[in-house]
Amino acid sequence: MPYFHQPVLLKEVLEYLNPQPNQNFIDGTVGGAGHAGAILNQTGPKGILIGLDRDPRAIEAAKANLKKFGQRAILIQENYSNLISVIEKAPRQSSGQASAKGGNNNYEAGHSLQFSAILLDLGLSSAQVSPEDERGFSFKTRQVLDMRFGPEANLTAAEILNTWSEAELVKIFKEYGEERHARLIAQRIIAYRKAQPIKYTDQLTAIISQIYANSFYKVNPATKIFQALRIAVNDELNNLTQALPRLLSILPTGGRLAIISFHSLEDRLVKIFFQTEAKDCLCPKNLPICVCGHKRAVKILTKKPVMALAEENKNNPRSRSAKLRVAVKL
Repeated sequence: MPYFHQPVLLKEVLEYLNPQPNQNFIDGTVGGAGHAGAILNQTGPKGILIGLDRDPRAIEAAKANLKKFGQRAILIQENYSNLISVIEKAPRQSSGQASAKGGNNNYEAGHSLQFSAILLDLGLSSAQVSPEDERGFSFKTRQVLDMRFGPEANLTAAEILNTWSEAELVKIFKEYGEERHARLIAQRIIAYRKAQPIKYTDQLTAIISQIYANSFYKVNPATKIFQALRIAVNDELNNLTQALPRLLSILPTGGRLAIISFHSLEDRLVKIFFQTEAKDCLCPKNLPICVCGHKRAVKILTKKPVMALAEENKNNPRSRSAKLRVAVKL
């Protein structure tokens, strides 16, 4: 199956990261390497890019798409939240292109690199939501309710739907999907699974469509539930929360952290993190002196999130919900 991913906000990412010859970059969600390839085009002849992704299909696609850059593209199947352990095995110059989980012959410890920027694109790729993917990210065709980004995860969407309690389902539907009918949907799921297990996407969409049968909606009501399940399966918000300070710690002074999010939950986490790290003191305002000792660590470069222009929205409708935030390390 071809792996296709159209990078969003590519022009804006390049403007804010401003890749220069021989600079090194990290793409923590490399996908089909749309952003990565554009960065490598500007960082020759010696600039290195380390690309991570949990999805082995994405790594294989990136490997093919970045083949022309040879040893300058180092690709690893790994969660971006584990980036520090990856960087501890800093690359040496060697022949060939690295692509492995846990390292390979072209990826040796002992030589550290400085990175000019780290990029995360937290959205699903076009390939992942295509009918051919068959992991249940899309509700447009009958697919198995899996929703795992990578094979290292044990939990699946089907397991959640068939074993979790009503209270647990309501919690993720409300918190991760911001679904107003969370309790009713959870009750219908539990009633349905008593008769037969919920294994496929069309079973779940049928349950949801019954609840919204007499409602008008612009966005398919299954979208929020599928989002909630995907976030729960892949522990996405916890990964992002843990990763943000780690990513910042990897960057040198002047290094930039750029994050593209696609829903308010992710964007809120990034916004709060940047705002917190842009302050010198986090003490309550009623304290006469600072006792926390917190020092400002970043300067925010995007006062408001950068969003796609009308032309990109027309050519790539998925870009409409994308928000880019960028900060520079002080």
